[in-house]
Amino acid sequence: MGIISEFKDFLTEYKVIGLAIAFIMGAAATELVKSLVSNIIMPLIAPLMPAGDWQITAVDVGPFKFLLGAFLASLINFVIIAFVIFLMAKFIMKEEKVTKK
Repeated sequence: MGIISEFKDFLTEYKVIGLAIAFIMGAAATELVKSLVSNIIMPLIAPLMPAGDWQITAVDVGPFKFLLGAFLASLINFVIIAFVIFLMAKFIMKEEKVTKK
């Protein structure tokens, strides 16, 4: 059995192509969610921020500067992505209950 044949078997057995496609789609979905949060959700939240501009909202505590706007955007990104993954597991994969396996 040649190295090319073994490599082909490896790609097939471990479903490497499907994993690569899923990774690329995940990266594209992440960029879409980041855009949604930065361009649609955060401008709605910006008036509630002390500085008004969510990207530069920060709190100074002594010598430390906490960037609340950037953290809030990352937190919203995470929640949206986690919720989409939950929905995929629940409805697309037809799971009755999302459990550890």
